[in-house]
Amino acid sequence: MIPTMCEDGDHRGQGRYSLTDTESGHVWGVCAEAEGLFREPLRGTYELLGWVPDGAEVRGWVGSRVWLVPEDGTLDAWLLEDVECLGQPRGTDGLVLTGMDDYEGPPEGYRGPVRLHDGYRWLGSCREFARVLPPEQVEPPLVLRGLVPSERLRQALARGTRRTLNLEEVWLGIRDDRGEPLADRLLRPEVRAWQPSSGGTDLMDLELDGYLAPVPGYARPVWERWLAGPPEASGAWAAADTRQRGAWLDLVRERGCRLKHQDRQAGHAYELDGRHITDEPSLYLALGEAVNGPGGYFGGCLDALVDCLRGNFGYTAPATLVWRDAATARDHLSRVLAPDGDHYDLVALVIEVLTEGGMQVTLT
Repeated sequence: MIPTMCEDGDHRGQGRYSLTDTESGHVWGVCAEAEGLFREPLRGTYELLGWVPDGAEVRGWVGSRVWLVPEDGTLDAWLLEDVECLGQPRGTDGLVLTGMDDYEGPPEGYRGPVRLHDGYRWLGSCREFARVLPPEQVEPPLVLRGLVPSERLRQALARGTRRTLNLEEVWLGIRDDRGEPLADRLLRPEVRAWQPSSGGTDLMDLELDGYLAPVPGYARPVWERWLAGPPEASGAWAAADTRQRGAWLDLVRERGCRLKHQDRQAGHAYELDGRHITDEPSLYLALGEAVNGPGGYFGGCLDALVDCLRGNFGYTAPATLVWRDAATARDHLSRVLAPDGDHYDLVALVIEVLTEGGMQVTLT
């Protein structure tokens, strides 16, 4: 028989997923399988009326981040994430996009002309837009299969009251096949149902209600690669497209911010492989691997890069960095677009931040 999990003990080797109370640190249970983590998120729809493209036709997947910029300049731009184009409705001058609004969404009541860009190029403009919210749907439960429960969880389920079935706030911790922390998700779950698991007499399948930000289909291959363990060679992300690179960077960031890095001595010489830097995620992936090796993290945006340069992320100033094949990054990232549409040189800004942090950069 598989015993009840030891209270708050070391649960490595017992499962990939753990459910931990955020306040007390109590581990409610661990398991090897979770259903409901990988699924498509709900997407909203924008119909852009009077669409006028700015250059190439917009089709298929549009971009990880598309900014909608009010043309009158009185309101801030807002963000639509993971955007796909559904085409032009027959007999109209519009274009239909789907994606996920950021936490702010469009300005209240605004329906006027907007221009759109993906951070790299202007896509086009429309005279007005209609925003269609996704239909109300019941979120599927998170099902933890073959869960090894703590004694406290068994007691809570035995009482079965509304209070005891509300687990309040927990972390769903996710470990790779080596038992090392990879990612976590914050939940405020209630137990919907539970039953004995087919995996063993002392195991259970636990269904939880509570919003969980899902991992979309395009990111699943990236997660599966990382769940097997961190990469052993640099550049394992190079063949991925931009949104998969973004998913890779998200995992690198989550994992990297948990690791205890041993800072190298001052004067260390780093080398950055710039052959595959064609978008923003690849810039930070290549930089992270230059400093901390395969799968390494050293910032995922300019502010995070500043923090990493201050220490505790494998780096001690002063140091040197040789940036190989820098022309590739300059070709793709020297005229990127800020949310409001203004151009800026991302490569120059990164070099400036590195220099101010004590890293002398040489471009080749």
